[in-house]
Amino acid sequence: MSRLEAATGAAPPDPAAVFAALGDPTRLALLDRLSDGRPRSISALASGGDITRQAVTKHLRVLEGAGLVASLREGRESRFAYRPEQVRQARAWLDTVSARWDDALGRLKAFVEGV
Repeated sequence: MSRLEAATGAAPPDPAAVFAALGDPTRLALLDRLSDGRPRSISALASGGDITRQAVTKHLRVLEGAGLVASLREGRESRFAYRPEQVRQARAWLDTVSARWDDALGRLKAFVEGV
């Protein structure tokens, strides 16, 4: 069992999908707008920017596929809400990888210094 599974009680998400979704400036901007906890419609997310509703929809579907947002149906409109769980799991995954690198660098240092 990985440290992530022990900490969260769940199997780790597909880190590649999460990081691919986070690797686009437009998607990061959308997540930033949603991170205040208020669900927003596609129209609201498209307003005040240089992006069409169709482009916002496309980016939201990628974020939704990675588990970073969830769509909530309200009448005829869909609202999107930020889901922090995947970001926490991605961070736990990065912490695990970082710890492995720290261990490897520690072993290398001990070898080089002849300890």
